[in-house]
Order: sequence, then C-alpha cells, then structure tokens
Amino acid sequence: QLQLVESGGGLVQPGGSLRLSCAASGFTLEYYAIGWFRQAPGKEREGVSCIASGGGTTNYADSVRGRFTISRDNAKNTVYLQMNSLKPEDTAVYYCAAAWASCGKGPFDYWGRGTQVTVSS
Repeated sequence: QLQLVESGGGLVQPGGSLRLSCAASGFTLEYYAIGWFRQAPGKEREGVSCIASGGGTTNYADSVRGRFTISRDNAKNTVYLQMNSLKPEDTAVYYCAAAWASCGKGPFDYWGRGTQVTVSS
C-alpha cells in the first residue's frame, strides 16, 4: 500500500528553523519527483518546492527561495524540506506529494496527510 507520511512540524518563533521529512512506504521514492505544498487557513494550496527523481533539479516558490532547501536521501526513502528564517506567513499545513513526471509536467498522484507548521512569537 502506497503511503507518504510527513513529520517535523511544530511551533517556532519568527527567524527559527524546522526540517520537515517525507517518508514513503509501499513504494520507492527514487522513481518519483517529490513536491512540497502548503495550505494556510482560508487560502488555496500553493506549491513550495519540488525535486526531480534524480535529485539534480530543484525548484522553489519565490516566497521561499533562499530560505528553504529541498533534498532527498533515496537510501532512506525520504525527502526533506529544510526551512530557515521562518516568517509568520509560512504558517500552514505542509504536504508532500509524489509524481511520475518531472516537476510541473504531470499530476501528483500520492499525497501525505500533512504536518502543521506554526510560526508565531
């Protein structure tokens, strides 16, 4: 059974850091592009970052570029999102998702349940 599970969320002060993890079970993440998305209350879901199956190509939303870093460890079947210099507007539920195609080229067919990130003083 194919599953993605996010972890690492929590409450942090502005300027703080968190590292989110996306772990797969039932399938091998090595063959998928993995995206991170987020949704804040009352707002639509937005793409945050994506990494190619080979790990050589990454992209970021303008709002997080320079602060967030996506990476993958295929041996651990896990993708990470390192979030630095967090701002209150980063507060959202963060989801990871897997796609057969390159980032932005096809649908994300598998989704995790999300992990809450709250940035507040």
